[in-house]
Amino acid sequence: MKKESKEARRERVIDVLNKARAMELQAIYQYMNQHYNLDDMDYGELAAKIKLIAVDEMRHAEMFAERVKELGGEPVTDHAGKIVKEQPVDKIFSFDSVLEDDTIDMYNQYLLVCRENGDSVSMKIFEDIIDEEQIHFNYFDNVRGHIEKLGETYLAKIAGTSSATGLGNSGFVVSGESA
Repeated sequence: MKKESKEARRERVIDVLNKARAMELQAIYQYMNQHYNLDDMDYGELAAKIKLIAVDEMRHAEMFAERVKELGGEPVTDHAGKIVKEQPVDKIFSFDSVLEDDTIDMYNQYLLVCRENGDSVSMKIFEDIIDEEQIHFNYFDNVRGHIEKLGETYLAKIAGTSSATGLGNSGFVVSGESA
């Protein structure tokens, strides 16, 4: 059996890191679009939390880029797909739940690629980010459940709330908003 070169294994890891980075860039654009729209619809509290989640995704994108550079690759700058715009508030959180659930599934597959190719550092990055994506999923799924059960009553309670997230850029997970 012929042993595979370190370079070939490294390229496979760079490939999944870049795929993950493109997914993070997609999430950033999607969540920022939702943030602006929710703020315009006067759902400030929801807008603020989505903005913080977008900041988390920015941090993730940067972590993937830094690892790609460490491995000698070039980080991608294109996002993974189309941004869905002008979503009604009652559809945003079910959409985002699916997005996060799919991301968690893909990142678990990418983690296995890292393991199979002997890159425990990249594997650890995926493990840490999966934990944060799970927190995002839980938040989106919780809000989705409230909207499904309580509908307009829930949305009316949140309407008119402040969207101020301050000058900090700690993101949703780091700021403790997920608790």
